[in-house]
Amino acid sequence: MTENDPKRKFATCCRKAIIPRPNQSLMPKKMESKIMYVELKTDGLRGVGRIARVDFSKSGKTIYYNGRTLAESKGVPLKANYFDEESLEDYWVSSPKRDGNDSLFAANIEIDADAREEYWTDIRNAPKNVSKTSYRSEGVSKARREALEKGLRRRQMDSGW
Repeated sequence: MTENDPKRKFATCCRKAIIPRPNQSLMPKKMESKIMYVELKTDGLRGVGRIARVDFSKSGKTIYYNGRTLAESKGVPLKANYFDEESLEDYWVSSPKRDGNDSLFAANIEIDADAREEYWTDIRNAPKNVSKTSYRSEGVSKARREALEKGLRRRQMDSGW
């Protein structure tokens, strides 16, 4: 094949389409399972939180938890970054923090049985607590909470115009 041969151009084009980038596989992705902090926002900024194992869709934008399908909320996440597609309830989903201060306000956090051992040993580095089914989260700082509440009030006022 010469340089200007149409077959060579086609072969080059096709190779680019099927050759994976570094760290990319041609095999379809499996659903990834991960331990996350999941909080149902029942009262604006406050809600019931728990540490749980969730499954992610292939794209990573949808979370499957406890028989619910949580879709990613659009826009800037202030009080919730996911919502239940069926009930439209708001959820905050994030990676659990090593210090245990996952909630915005002080709250008791439940830990699901299937996530307990990995949470206490790998994330919190406290294997002696594996038998604990809950813990007390102190929440984030008062200044940070006030900034979030102020933003939420502004957003609610803007949507009322």
